[in-house]
Amino acid sequence: MPRFVALLRGINVGRNKRIAMAELRALLTDLGHTEVRTLLNSGNAVVTAADATAAEHAARIEAAIENRLAMAVPCVVLTADDLRTIAAGNPFAEIADDGSRMMVHVLAGPPGPDLLDGYDPVASDPEHARLVGRVIYQWCPDGLLAAPGVGWPADRRVLVTTRNWNTITKLVALL
Repeated sequence: MPRFVALLRGINVGRNKRIAMAELRALLTDLGHTEVRTLLNSGNAVVTAADATAAEHAARIEAAIENRLAMAVPCVVLTADDLRTIAAGNPFAEIADDGSRMMVHVLAGPPGPDLLDGYDPVASDPEHARLVGRVIYQWCPDGLLAAPGVGWPADRRVLVTTRNWNTITKLVALL
């Protein structure tokens, strides 16, 4: 059976949307996933699951969290191949020397022409950001808080979740 990576957005940040990783593992297991492994306390899980699309898995996980925990938590699911492609495609690999400052902003899916029409998501940081497929890679040499924001304005309603490079490489290793 195929492997997937679930990236939950915005959990365990501050006091809102708290989900224990043991509870997340139980929820994913109850959905029929096997070999469930979580990474860190920020909503990263690697699972083996029935053959369905990543979007179908994301919808099922979001619904289960809503039903069981009464929280709306967006989820981006990647196939194992998707994650490996993201890891292999880092355009800043030669200069990004600190994995905690190399950001990977993962979109729920590839941005269509309507989303890109008239807007460049990396224009605010052209030296350190690149859009490759469904990922914005951003090298933040002075840290994320000092880096210009990249992405889309709120009215474009784009589901994106961010992980640093250290987390991406650890997730690849879990596969």
